[in-house]
Amino acid sequence: MACLDRRAVTGRPEPLFPIFAGLETLPGIGPKTAKLLANMAVATPKDLVFTLPTGGIDRTPVASVLDATLPDVVTVPVTVGHHIAPSTRGRPYRIEVEDARTTFQVVFFRGSADLHGRALPTGQRRILSGKVELYDGVAQMAHPDYVLAEGETLPAFEPVYPLTAGITAKLMRRAVDAALSRVPEMAEWIDPQLMIERDWPAFGDALRQAHHPEDPRDLSPAMTHRQRLAYDELFAHQVTLALARSSERRRKGVATVGDGRLRRRVLDALPYRPTGAQQRAVEEIAADLAAPHRMNRLLQGDVGSGKTLVALMSLLTAVEAGGQGVLMAPTEILARQHAAGLRPLADAAGVVLEILTGRDKGKEREAKRAALARGDIQILVGTHAVFQRDVFFADLRLAVIDEQHRFGVRQRMLLGEKAVTTDVLVMTATPIPRSLALTQYGDMDLSVLDEKPPGRTPVQTATVPVSRMEDVVAKMRAAVAEGRQAYWVCPLVEESEVVDTTSAEERFRSLRAALGDGVVGLVHGQMPPAQKDAAMADFVAGRTKILVATTVIEVGVDVPNASIMVIERAETFGLAQLHQLRGRVGRGAAASTCLLMYKAPLGETAEARLRILRESEDGFRISEEDLALRGAGDVIGTAQSGLPRFRIADLERHAALMELASTDARALLAKDPELKGTRGQAARLLLWLTEQDRALRLLSVG
Repeated sequence: MACLDRRAVTGRPEPLFPIFAGLETLPGIGPKTAKLLANMAVATPKDLVFTLPTGGIDRTPVASVLDATLPDVVTVPVTVGHHIAPSTRGRPYRIEVEDARTTFQVVFFRGSADLHGRALPTGQRRILSGKVELYDGVAQMAHPDYVLAEGETLPAFEPVYPLTAGITAKLMRRAVDAALSRVPEMAEWIDPQLMIERDWPAFGDALRQAHHPEDPRDLSPAMTHRQRLAYDELFAHQVTLALARSSERRRKGVATVGDGRLRRRVLDALPYRPTGAQQRAVEEIAADLAAPHRMNRLLQGDVGSGKTLVALMSLLTAVEAGGQGVLMAPTEILARQHAAGLRPLADAAGVVLEILTGRDKGKEREAKRAALARGDIQILVGTHAVFQRDVFFADLRLAVIDEQHRFGVRQRMLLGEKAVTTDVLVMTATPIPRSLALTQYGDMDLSVLDEKPPGRTPVQTATVPVSRMEDVVAKMRAAVAEGRQAYWVCPLVEESEVVDTTSAEERFRSLRAALGDGVVGLVHGQMPPAQKDAAMADFVAGRTKILVATTVIEVGVDVPNASIMVIERAETFGLAQLHQLRGRVGRGAAASTCLLMYKAPLGETAEARLRILRESEDGFRISEEDLALRGAGDVIGTAQSGLPRFRIADLERHAALMELASTDARALLAKDPELKGTRGQAARLLLWLTEQDRALRLLSVG
């Protein structure tokens, strides 16, 4: 591939110099003001033009304050009457003014009589604009925002910007207007057909319309100029991800082609047929494995959609081709459960499957390490222990990472060091709205499991106030007598496993007192691993009937006989988390129930959350509702979300635009992989403008 233009990689294009200059180059902005604007993350004129108004003030003139519903901002022509200086210190300075129908007062709490006399001379006509309020039946305007001579005008609708201490509204508006004058004419990076379909204005026009709204409607995210600017940000982000994806695809991999013999043995051993969605995902992954470049795919599926079987079939493809596979889980409980669930199927296929966790020590660990290095272990299941530097594979072809957001960047880099050409499949059981999946995983190929395997029973969901605790305990007593099993999840007290543990231990003691010794088990993240495993083993074997737990059981725990899920203080949990917890039941033939216990009165959001859960078992619908209720950062978890911070785009309101931007970005790069055409060059400029220019380095140089 040909070399890129050196300047495009090493330096910003010249047309953008004026809007990336220092703020002090704008009229009226000195070092002190620039420092204050830095508190708003504004460092250049470009940042100012991307700081859009958040509101507006209607300054349409009226004939009289009697025409306004007070208190309100009023713009009104007046004749200035006499001035009333304060008789004692601390009293306000008053000026009587007369509009077309009444008299009211202008009030100043600071400033000299001389200053007020010059601004509002008795007998003169002026236009006043400011907030008017009634005090003891008399209308007053304190410190007008504007005092204009007759003939001077104000915009009928004035934009309101976010401000910080020391920055006035007037200063902000002047600075924004000065910055707008520096926006250069640029070639269009949006697909021309899309511009016509959406009736979007050109970039510069869209900015000017956004900063000069004519009425409140112009502030809406749905307006064409706002949509266009949001699309620019989303498109830049998606071009960046598409470049990363394209760069990843150029990375050399190993073509892993299986002959299907091991997969057929597993299918023959299954008591059911895989769903269409599972078959489709297996085929997509097999095609990626067979390609000579490295796979980077996300497998997204709702609770109980059968991701583990897809993972096993993919790992068997690697083994059929003479290689090894690894399945990594975020917790030891989940790793052990994966190993227990997959071992019978691996045995049916005649494949050696082993588990490696932090608990393996001494000779046992050494034996496993040696077998792995020789290639005797074909599939390894484990926790982050498999990343340790002394663990070597003979020929690692595929790494499957379960619940990816729980693995840090460091661990993924260690995996990359271990096997540069290894194909990577990431699985998540957290349904993510498509717009967010594109935002967070847009650099990956996506397989979605949107069908449930046969045999999953629907879960009846009900809400119960905590005041009826005794009734719930009585139901538990009856259920235990029938031989049924239940989870009892304790409140999410705060983001602290220690504090949450306290609440779990208290509930464990009270239930044990009510239901008897040996009936109730306890598991939480603070327990020693051996104790935790023993508690889980007792529950799986049916020796204990009720398992009191913190959210450590949220992901992946599978006990088909457990048919009741009690979630105490359900209003303290997120919607996606409640859905995950509910997914622990309904795995066997028995009718299953989920009781959401809440403390009244419920807030509006909490009530909506519990209602959605009662109405739906569709994780994807629930995730969309969660996005609408909580916002993007909270749905994924702000700390590890890796979501970009957009200045204009709103991931909740502009979700449909994200899909459009993703499709458009991929189409552009398919047609013009080096962004050398007319539109490609314009897209490069957009990446510089949105400070995503690092992505340009992903294009091959030379």
